[in-house]
Amino acid sequence: MNGESKKLSELVKDLQLKVLCSEEHLDRSVTGGYVSDLLSDVMAHTKKGDVWITLQGHPNIVAVAVLKELAGIVLVNNRQPDEETLVKAKTEKVPIMTSELPAFELVGKLYQMGLSETAC
Repeated sequence: MNGESKKLSELVKDLQLKVLCSEEHLDRSVTGGYVSDLLSDVMAHTKKGDVWITLQGHPNIVAVAVLKELAGIVLVNNRQPDEETLVKAKTEKVPIMTSELPAFELVGKLYQMGLSETAC
């Protein structure tokens, strides 16, 4: 980021994200971002505090987010996670949000907001 972090709540507001669970944890600082649908890629390249952009909705995304201490997960193309994913995310306190935008457009907007370290 360009010297300052943003809160998840700012991203939700500015990007009109829909929060599906763990709304009480939107005060987390977002220090960077990463976009990928391959779990092993996310595990290898994300950093603590990143927001993860993906189209995956299965429960394993929560495990990866917890392992890497990610700020939250945004599903693109208005994708909806499995119900089991939402239950696990709520238990693990991982915010999951959705966006109507495709990944390319959402990442561009995040970059314009000052968020960096996003890769494809």
